[in-house]
Amino acid sequence: MKSICLSVLLLSATALFAQDYNDLPIPSKKQLDWHETEYYLFMHFGPNTFTGKEWGEGTEPEDIFNPAQLDCRQWCRIAKESGAKAIIITAKHHDGFCLWPSKFSKHTVRESKWKNGKGDILKELSQACKEYGLKFGVYLSPWDRNHPDYGTPKYNDVFVNMMKEIFQNYGPVWEMWWDGANGEGPNGKRQVYDWKRFENTVKQYSPKTVVFSDIGPDVRWVGNENGIAGNPNWNFLDTVGFKRGLGAPPTDTLNHGNYWGKSWMGAECDVSIRPGWFWRESENEKVKTPQQLFDIYLKSIGRGANLLLNVPPDARGLIHPSDSIALTGFKKLRDESFAENLLKTANTFYQFSRKELPEEKITLRSVDKDNQSYTVNLQNFIVEMAQPTKINCIILREAIHLGQTIRSFRIVMNNGKKVVKEITGSSVGRKRILTFKPATITSFTVYLEDAKGMDNVINVTAYLMDEKLIEK
Repeated sequence: MKSICLSVLLLSATALFAQDYNDLPIPSKKQLDWHETEYYLFMHFGPNTFTGKEWGEGTEPEDIFNPAQLDCRQWCRIAKESGAKAIIITAKHHDGFCLWPSKFSKHTVRESKWKNGKGDILKELSQACKEYGLKFGVYLSPWDRNHPDYGTPKYNDVFVNMMKEIFQNYGPVWEMWWDGANGEGPNGKRQVYDWKRFENTVKQYSPKTVVFSDIGPDVRWVGNENGIAGNPNWNFLDTVGFKRGLGAPPTDTLNHGNYWGKSWMGAECDVSIRPGWFWRESENEKVKTPQQLFDIYLKSIGRGANLLLNVPPDARGLIHPSDSIALTGFKKLRDESFAENLLKTANTFYQFSRKELPEEKITLRSVDKDNQSYTVNLQNFIVEMAQPTKINCIILREAIHLGQTIRSFRIVMNNGKKVVKEITGSSVGRKRILTFKPATITSFTVYLEDAKGMDNVINVTAYLMDEKLIEK
């Protein structure tokens, strides 16, 4: 049974041996949309941009914030040109300074010199995102080192009201990013966050918004700030009994997910293009190179996670040329590496077909013959090249709307009848990028040896990338 097109592989086979695995988590519509967003920009911006601090004290004078040349359209243009699909802005960091004129704080752009207190960065950025076709996300730290109500029950009202302002005045908000930090406020007290109320506010006022934190509810932190997802990376997590911030699952669990997790929760890999999260002039020559960014891409998106790359605006309110040059180079490497799918003229065959197996012998996913059980997996398939072809990259994609059911795979590459390379792995997920030393092949077989439920590889592609981009 030959597939018609390599880009739409094998979905029909899943229906032939469908089983009832109701215990397997599957993503919601908004989580699926989040997975497809894949790569987007983080923008840390605020008083820290002008003080050089990573965590502000909350006592910085509002007048210090004055990005005289601020241009959110420049941010969006560069983001779009880099291939990013969204921007998440630090609307309020731990220092409590609001990048919009919130009615519920006196530490905002309204009190600054910028535009004589008439400015509103969330308004300008949300409008620019719409103009450039980018999704708009908001980082809103619950910690507030400035607000006088922090550390009291009143502050939960403040935080809820701030979210309402953002949803009602600047929506649609694609992602709400909650930092788990919980330190002391100006009165020396820590806040007891009403997380359940916060979640319900999002559900009520912006139900299509995905919420990020170390335990979701929609997207999880990957457990590090290096942009690296675990190998394997499961889109599952158990959250019962855990809390955000202190009390969250171990970072190793966040990095890999939980093989037996009950909740669907994809990993978001956050990393800064610079050593720090906020812009500093001293770091203009320390921006990550396109090659470093590409390596992060392979270890984040290439392991089924999303990449959130921080590109902080400078004190002018612009993306610095050092950052934009790196982003351009990063985009060029991706375009060049994945420009030519070498399987365009290949043929794909299932390893088994129903015609080869008597109908009465098929029971779910096994065949009984002489008291032995043989697994029948119509998702095992062979790719035959039109001619001997040199490759060093294979990409698999899983139909994650059916869940993440592939638990183990093996790829055997042949040149004629000779096996020239074999690759094994565990998770696939939305996209699994496998790189290796170049091999000339005439075919390869993909074995899905340990799948729970329905196997659903829906796409396979192969490339010959610049060898310098592949880790030895």
